[in-house]
Amino acid sequence: MCNRYRMTANQAELAARYGIAAFPPDLTIPPPELFPKRAAWTIREQDGVRTAEAMAWGFPITIRGKSGKPIEKAVTNVRNYASPFWRSALKNPERRCLVAFTEFCEWEGETGSKLERWFYVPSQPITSFAGVWRPTENGPVMAFLTTEPNPLVAPIHPKAMPVLLAIDDELTWLFGSLDQALALAAPFPSQLMTVR
Repeated sequence: MCNRYRMTANQAELAARYGIAAFPPDLTIPPPELFPKRAAWTIREQDGVRTAEAMAWGFPITIRGKSGKPIEKAVTNVRNYASPFWRSALKNPERRCLVAFTEFCEWEGETGSKLERWFYVPSQPITSFAGVWRPTENGPVMAFLTTEPNPLVAPIHPKAMPVLLAIDDELTWLFGSLDQALALAAPFPSQLMTVR
């Protein structure tokens, strides 16, 4: 499960990368480290215009704790595409978004001695996760899809990796049918990635 990533590019670079109008820096976004519940940049189409919008990372859900009291959690990764929790967002292209990042983290090793491993795409300095979003009473929230890990990620994190989009696939993710969008939920080619 990916619960940490970085977005080190500034707003001017973000606007240029996604072809959106330049916008002033938003000092409420805590770059470069991003964790669940923090605001992060997403790109989506609204009324035919591509926009960048800060959204909190994680769909809110209330579960019962051990004591029976409700606990608020944020679900950050979309793993079960057939789940009713995600299906309505996935089916509706208006609820799909691009989550901009420069690198993501997975942890290697045993508890107590884990090492950070950072993955990135050298040919795409700003890359997109395949994301979904929804409005809430506290503002918009987002999460991104995960899939099987590729051969680069698997030795470090064998359960899953985020769905990374090639630039040429971003429009299909934003506007395609459900089947077309889910066809993109595949491991990104490991030969195009680097880890440090």
